[in-house]
Amino acid sequence: MNEYDANQAPELDNLILIIKSFLEHIEYTLGKDKYTATRYDAFNALAYAVRDKLVERWLDTQQAYYNSDNKRVYYISMEFLIGRSLINSLINLDILEDFREAITSLGYDFEDIFDEEQEAGLGNGGLGRLAACFLDSMATMSIPAYGYGIRYEYGIFRQKIVDGAQMELPDNWLRYRNPWELDRQEHLHPVKFYGRVLTTTNKFGKTVREWVDTEDVMAMAYDTPIPGYKNNSVNTMRLWSAKSSRDFDLKFFNEGNYIRAVEKKMQTETISKVLYPADNVIEGKELRFKQEYFLASATIHDVLYRFKKKHTDLRLLPDKVAIQLNDTHPALAIPELMRVLLDLENVDWDDAWQITQKTFAYTNHTILPEALEQWPVWFFEQILPRHLQIIFDINKYFLEEVAKRFPGDNARLARMSIVEEHWERKIRMAHLAIVGSHSVNGVAALHSEILKQQLFRDFYEMYPERFNNKTNGITQRRWLKMSNPPLSELIDDYIGNGWVTDLYELEKLKAVATEPEFVTRWQAVKKLNKEKLAAYILKHNCIQVNVDSIFDCQVKRIHEYKRQLLNVLHVITMYNRIKENPAGDFVPRTFIFSGKAAPAYVTAKLIIRLINAVATVVNNDPEVGDRMKVVFLANYSVSLAEHIFPAADLSEQISTAGTEASGTGNMKFALNGSLTIGTLDGANIEIMEEVGRENIFIFGLTTDEVNNTRSKGYNPRDYYSKLPELRRVLDQIAGGFFSPGAPDLFRPIVDLLLNHGDYYMLLADYTSYIACQDEVSKLYRDQNEWTRRAILNTAGMGKFSSDRTIAEYARDIWGISPVCVKGAESRQHGDSSAHGSF
Repeated sequence: MNEYDANQAPELDNLILIIKSFLEHIEYTLGKDKYTATRYDAFNALAYAVRDKLVERWLDTQQAYYNSDNKRVYYISMEFLIGRSLINSLINLDILEDFREAITSLGYDFEDIFDEEQEAGLGNGGLGRLAACFLDSMATMSIPAYGYGIRYEYGIFRQKIVDGAQMELPDNWLRYRNPWELDRQEHLHPVKFYGRVLTTTNKFGKTVREWVDTEDVMAMAYDTPIPGYKNNSVNTMRLWSAKSSRDFDLKFFNEGNYIRAVEKKMQTETISKVLYPADNVIEGKELRFKQEYFLASATIHDVLYRFKKKHTDLRLLPDKVAIQLNDTHPALAIPELMRVLLDLENVDWDDAWQITQKTFAYTNHTILPEALEQWPVWFFEQILPRHLQIIFDINKYFLEEVAKRFPGDNARLARMSIVEEHWERKIRMAHLAIVGSHSVNGVAALHSEILKQQLFRDFYEMYPERFNNKTNGITQRRWLKMSNPPLSELIDDYIGNGWVTDLYELEKLKAVATEPEFVTRWQAVKKLNKEKLAAYILKHNCIQVNVDSIFDCQVKRIHEYKRQLLNVLHVITMYNRIKENPAGDFVPRTFIFSGKAAPAYVTAKLIIRLINAVATVVNNDPEVGDRMKVVFLANYSVSLAEHIFPAADLSEQISTAGTEASGTGNMKFALNGSLTIGTLDGANIEIMEEVGRENIFIFGLTTDEVNNTRSKGYNPRDYYSKLPELRRVLDQIAGGFFSPGAPDLFRPIVDLLLNHGDYYMLLADYTSYIACQDEVSKLYRDQNEWTRRAILNTAGMGKFSSDRTIAEYARDIWGISPVCVKGAESRQHGDSSAHGSF
């Protein structure tokens, strides 16, 4: 500034404070100077400077919760796929531009610093990302909430593609440091395993059970602040890390047996080492079981510790505490709370059970049988013997209740029992979660109906009042404002920025969907985002793609029911058509796949190999040229998704009808102006209802048609025989056309379709899918009409904000109201003991 400007002085002072904080963290926190600081050091210093801003609001928030004594919700999830936190925090704190200007003035490239952040390896797919969106919404809506999970040292795995095949590498995301977390060494809870149950009678003649001779593990808390958008609320994600109850055995150490001295410590801390240990071996299953109890036990004790800071009457627990189980993984929290109430707090059974049921609520995320957890009874006998007794008692009383409601229906008793009495007795965790909760919800309208009418029909007939629907949502702060700044700015220019906290505001875009200037700018934004993704593809895959082609994207976990294989059948069909008519007028396509297959999931991994094998043939065929490219982007993550969603033209949501609970990728694509091609499955149905049937590409069998086709005897060979294009594609795959060096490599895929029933009915939907894809190409030729429909998709996304979902949970299930956080002055004048609410 050449002259002093009083109006600019506050801004200048703010920049100076930011620079001062950044440089102090470089020097004092990291012990570096301008000569030795790396770009990664710059990221950490910037993150610490931002965290300082978060901590101020964090303390205010906790004090506000403590002082208000409002009911709080505790969201327990085995996964939190939170992605990178730096930009998200800057946006939610409304300080992005201030920090950008300050750090740029020091000569740093702001975007390069962002890229240094390691993603937290705390989740795999939709379950964990939904939990992260919910945390963002709860903070933005000032809902008193805590997220509870496990601080995995290693994430799911880092995916690398070698010779077309998935390789799994350790995801050591904590190798350096996580600047966002604060360890809470004062919050240590013992978690017990093994041992035996000692039964005695006290002086009042009451039976007393004590769990003794246990092996104890300490659960240590690590807290991460979760900021709301442009408010003072900063909620907490608390992750548990397993610590040994003693670092090493001094007896063995003094004897010189140094390995034995630390062996127990190493075994103990394995519990929080890795997300999803391999479940194809018994050791992996046992570790997973222990992880689930570790999370449940530590959380229950922490919740009760916080509750007891203000209350002594445990009958008040449901009035002050709501615990939401994110799928069945944390369901062991139900018998754990019962154990604490019965054995440690001396509450009688009826009161303990009533407290427990009123406190817990259960969200189901899947109807796939293999995903409905069942644990062998002998696991409980060895590892959690007291919990087995409690579960048996819960089941006994529950079945007595069922027998009264439905006398003489022994088949129903067997179906509803928490204990499956087959050749290997198992505990059905979904049944335990339903019986032990006051609310059971699905995550899309169709999914909730399937739960009521099919999967849990017996329970719905028993407890119809417990079942409800809460359609999933996504946070627009990350999935539009943060990941797609050009589109966000365009929307702001035309309708303002109210959509950031009220997504229904996007409906105003309908009025400008055909306005020439807006349409032109929308198309320019999409082109820019496609160019950015094309540059990423060129850098990481060495493939030059045509940015004027349809970017046709299917990015999600690789699983047979999600039908990436059906997409591949279309890819090969299009390739064959180009080869048959090289001079034909084809609408260019770039097929983009990304996603991880579970390490032990042989078929899913083979599908990845097939995608890459097809890509090798297609991408190197000169007759095809830039009319068609196939790309598999390795190591799918939140950050990679933030590149893909803004650039996508077409969103593939093609699961077999009746198999996808909801889906949230479909929402993220549509929010960013992609058109959806999909079946009437999951939330696709509700998206269609919101955006209009004419603005989405629907194909394939409905859920009822799938069930009817199966019941009549589905024969996939009928389709193979009567459809020449399909037959040619399958013969090419089976005959080694895409694997000339290993002609039988992909034959198991075709065998699965033709000789093993094609369970997910790819062949039944093939004709409809191909015809629908032809309609996609036809529409894409008319860019203005395509753009109009894309705008209408974005305009129709109001329902699919996680803010709406959380508002429904808070109103219908938790009975929780927001708590206003006033700011720094409340900390100065409030109760100094409030910090204990952490």
